[in-house]
Amino acid sequence: MKSNEYELLEKLYFERIGGTDQELEACHIIQDELSKIGLESHIEAFDVVTNHVSKVSLEVLQPYQKTYEATAYMGCTNTEGLAGDLCYFESDNAVSRKQVSGKIALVNGYLGMKTFKAITEAKAIGFITYNGNIDREENDLDPRELRETLQEFGNLPGVNIRVDDAMEMVAKGASEVRIVVKQTIEKVHSHNLVCDIKGENDDILVCTAHYDSVPHSKGAYDNATGSVCLYGLAKELKDKKLGHSIRLIWCGSEERGLLGSKAYVEAHQEEMEHIGLCVNVDMIGSIMGRRIAVCTSDMSLVHYIDYFGKIKGFPIEVSQGVYSSDSTPFADKGVPAVSFARITTSGTGEIHSRYDVIEHLSEQMLVQDTSFICDFVEKMANAYVIPVPKEIPDNMKEEIEKYYGRDLKKKKEEEKKA
Repeated sequence: MKSNEYELLEKLYFERIGGTDQELEACHIIQDELSKIGLESHIEAFDVVTNHVSKVSLEVLQPYQKTYEATAYMGCTNTEGLAGDLCYFESDNAVSRKQVSGKIALVNGYLGMKTFKAITEAKAIGFITYNGNIDREENDLDPRELRETLQEFGNLPGVNIRVDDAMEMVAKGASEVRIVVKQTIEKVHSHNLVCDIKGENDDILVCTAHYDSVPHSKGAYDNATGSVCLYGLAKELKDKKLGHSIRLIWCGSEERGLLGSKAYVEAHQEEMEHIGLCVNVDMIGSIMGRRIAVCTSDMSLVHYIDYFGKIKGFPIEVSQGVYSSDSTPFADKGVPAVSFARITTSGTGEIHSRYDVIEHLSEQMLVQDTSFICDFVEKMANAYVIPVPKEIPDNMKEEIEKYYGRDLKKKKEEEKKA
C-alpha cells in the first residue's frame, strides 16, 4: 500500500510553473491534504510577471540562410529586427570580450549572472542561448527569463534555441544573424502556502520547500519530493508537544529566482528575529544519489548534523555554504539555514526537463530522507534553546553577496559615478 506522502507526490505530478493556474492548483492540493489531517493553513499571494509573445524569430543571414525556432527571453528588450555579426562567446575572458563587442553573442547554454554581466560590459547588442542534450532524441525548447537581478546590468534582446540548432550554427560558421522579439509583460500572482504547528514559546523553526516546477517538467524530483517531505513533517509532528513553534512554508516561484521565499521574508521582516533556524528541503527520494546538507550558518550546525547522521546511521555529507534554494533569502536576513537534498549521480536522474519523472524516485528512499529530516526538526523544535548561533558568519555573508551579485552591482554603480 502506498503511503499518504507518495499518494500526494502522484497528485502533484504535473507541470506547475510559477504564476500559473497550475501552480495555484498544486497549492490547493497541498492545502486540502493538510486539512484532511486537521491542520489549518493560509495562502499568501505575491506579484510575479509573465509575458505574452506575439513574435519571436532567429534567422541566420550569412554565410547561409535559415530560420530557427526560438523562444523569447521574458523581460528582454523588444526588437523589430536586430541584425548583426554573430560571436560565439565561449567563456568570459579578455579575448572573448573584445570579440563580442558590437555583436550578438551566442553563449554557452544557461545565461548566468557572470556571463550576462560580461557581455553587457563588452557592449554586445543581443544574445542567444540554447538548452538540451545533443544525445537525446527529443529536446524541448525552453522559455527563459531575464531576471531582474540580471537586468540591473543592462537589457538586450535575447532568444533561446535548441542545442542541436546552436551546434549547427557554430559548425556551419554562421556569421550574421537577425533577432526579432515582440512581447508584452503583465503582473500575475504566485502563492506561498503557510501552516503553523504551535509550540510552547514564540521562537519559530521555519521549514521550507518549493512546489513549483519549470516549463516542460512535471517536477517529481524537483521539487514535489520536498513538498511531500514538508507534508510528512506536518503529519508526524502536529500532535506532538513542541518547545518551539514550527512554520511550514511551501514556496511558489522558486524556479524563477527564489521569488516566493524572497516575498515571504520581505513581507514578514518583523518575524525574522523570532526565527531561530530555516530548514529547507529541495530534491530527495531519488533511487540513486547521495545525501547532502548545506549549512549557511556557524560551523557548529555542520558538526551537529554530521554527528546526528552518525548517531542515526544515516549517510550524509555536510558542508558550510550557500545552497541555491529557499533557504538563502532567510540566511540573507540573518536566519541560520540548512538545505537537505539527495543529489542524483550522473545518468540516474535529471531536473529542469521532461526527464524529471516519478519513475526515477523511490518510495523507500523518500521515507528514509523524510524520517531523518523529521527527526532533526523535532530535535531542534524541542531543544531547550535552538542551539544554532543566531548569526551568519562573515565568510557566509560574503558568499551570499556573491550569490546575489551584490558585489558586482556595487562595482557597476561605482563605475557609473566615476
